[in-house]
Amino acid sequence: MTRRKNPFPGVRKNVVKGRIYWRFEAGGTRCNIPGPYGSPAFLTAYEAALAGLKLPRSTAAVDTVGWLIEQYLGSLRYKNLSDSRKRSIRGELDWLRDQAGDLPFKRLEVRHVEALMAKKTGPVAQNTVKKNLSMLFNFAAKKLGYIGPNPAKFAERMKTNPDGYHTWTDEEVDRFLARHPAGSKARLVLLLALNTGMSRQDLCRVGWPHVAVKSGKARIAYKRAKTSVAADLPIVPELAEELAALPKDRLLFITQDARPVGYKPETLGNWFRDRCREAGVPGSLHGLRKAGATRLADAGASNWEIASYLAHKDTKQADTYTKKANRPKLADSGFAKLSSMSNPSAALDKEGGKGA
Repeated sequence: MTRRKNPFPGVRKNVVKGRIYWRFEAGGTRCNIPGPYGSPAFLTAYEAALAGLKLPRSTAAVDTVGWLIEQYLGSLRYKNLSDSRKRSIRGELDWLRDQAGDLPFKRLEVRHVEALMAKKTGPVAQNTVKKNLSMLFNFAAKKLGYIGPNPAKFAERMKTNPDGYHTWTDEEVDRFLARHPAGSKARLVLLLALNTGMSRQDLCRVGWPHVAVKSGKARIAYKRAKTSVAADLPIVPELAEELAALPKDRLLFITQDARPVGYKPETLGNWFRDRCREAGVPGSLHGLRKAGATRLADAGASNWEIASYLAHKDTKQADTYTKKANRPKLADSGFAKLSSMSNPSAALDKEGGKGA
């Protein structure tokens, strides 16, 4: 008789006091796999174990929102996110677990989703609740065998500002620079963000190791934390002046005042907003990133040139900047065509000049 091949290599049955447990042992990973054998929960845990992950020990009842969140956090899908995205979505899901962790997710309806959304302030935060719940239901359908509806998909999406974060104007940049003189940390942060397009988490990590001279020109190169896309940019004169004042043995360009250590992205963002209030401008670090892309678009940069500045994998976002920059030019071109048209000849006037 041919022995049946184990469909789950590394898994063995373990019987303790008459109860059956499933044990995974392979590649240095040792953990229990929840049953029943071959169930969606079993498959999710097995997939994680193969990748060297251990699902967190569940403290939530099965099929609750809290349990579903735990399954997601132990999945390969979560593991493959960037570190910055892991931090942000973990915070969002922790809030969701606090609000609805004990609720059975299979019994959630559209009205329940919208009630959770209403607990947040602002349309962006409310839409994030909708997005995360929809993601969890899709995960349950693909990985946990859930066959019910996705109520978050049909929840009402809140209307948001289509332009998102405020984009700095040239006047606001000048006002900020007038308030924060040369050699100040605030000025350095603004010029770094504006001239490199770095996000908060990238600004927190950049330093002299990222600067090099190539073909006689100083450049700054880094890999964006969120997308892992590499950027290699020239250092413009106004930024070069600020960097020249920094010690050459300084690992990080931006450090805290009390001690020479870096910032957390959120802390740097809050610190910079305080400097904006001092200068009387409604700005943010992300708004400077948008301002830099807008400057490039207004100067005639191509979509890929803007995408290189933003460290994006494609030109989808860059398209929005070039389209906005091109509108005035296209309007001028259109009206120029109108002005080149001659007035109709009197001979073609059907009224023949009558009634004049």
